[in-house]
Amino acid sequence: MTFTTSRRASFAALVATAWIGFPFATAQAADYPTKPIRFVVPYTAGGTTDLVARTVGQKVSEKLGQPVVIDNRAGAGGNIGMDAVAKAAPDGYTIGFGAISTNALNPHIYKSMAFDPRKDFTAISLLGTSTIVLEVPAASPIKSVADLIAAAKKNPGLPYATAGAGTSMNLAGVMFAQMTGTELTHVAYKGSGPAINDMLGNTIGVMFDNLPASLPHIQAGKLRALAVAGPARSPSLPDVPTIAEAGLKGYALDPWFGVYAPANLPAPIVKALNDAFTEALAMPEVKDKLTQAGFTPRGSSAEALAKLTQSEYQRLGEVAKKAGMTAD
Repeated sequence: MTFTTSRRASFAALVATAWIGFPFATAQAADYPTKPIRFVVPYTAGGTTDLVARTVGQKVSEKLGQPVVIDNRAGAGGNIGMDAVAKAAPDGYTIGFGAISTNALNPHIYKSMAFDPRKDFTAISLLGTSTIVLEVPAASPIKSVADLIAAAKKNPGLPYATAGAGTSMNLAGVMFAQMTGTELTHVAYKGSGPAINDMLGNTIGVMFDNLPASLPHIQAGKLRALAVAGPARSPSLPDVPTIAEAGLKGYALDPWFGVYAPANLPAPIVKALNDAFTEALAMPEVKDKLTQAGFTPRGSSAEALAKLTQSEYQRLGEVAKKAGMTAD
């Protein structure tokens, strides 16, 4: 067939029109993934989140047939790493390890936020929850939650340590002070490690920490666990009561974590990622490894994580405002 100039123009216009109408995003999603996936963990390597990301990421990699590369980007309470996710292309090749802090609490306590967790992400799946432990040095005269409340009332401004300002551990301390009517002074460290070192050296006497970081020291008898913050006892510390069981009825805080992608991620890619993560989290070997470390793995639908994000944003905003929580 011979094309005249006008026919060529008409043919080009037809092709262009057909291309515009073609569901390009769906075509891309059908081939997904074709290259490594970057999994941004907005915290330092070696912590609870890093352990979860690497353990689950390996299984997701096997499921999807492409490497899942862990990218630790710590700073600003997780905001730096999650900002990188928010600003990435919505193609499924950059995802992030979001948390109760980055995606619900931080906007209420940081003066400046580079992203809006309600609008700038696509929820993929819940990863699970971590246990917060309330602990003291083994030599401390404080042996129970009741002892701690009595000490705090006798010594207004009693200091307590956490892994950082704006963390779920900081929130646990704020809630504890609010519900007991005590005045506690928050001492924010740059991670659990330095705070635990000061606990072991009796430099500071009370700490709210993510259980995986403190568990070895509790098991070694160097730290005493008074209670855990969640609604149920930890399988790792079955003899340690919850704070509610120890007398503070209604107290419960389960720091949650989830996988997020940039906003406007095509639905087929959301499904592919959700399937991979929920299957990985349900594997017995994954569940056993993370549970032993003090983490409770639990996947969810994308819709469930999105709903949780919105409801927690509202709830924690009220808590932060009431307590006057701030972070730099």
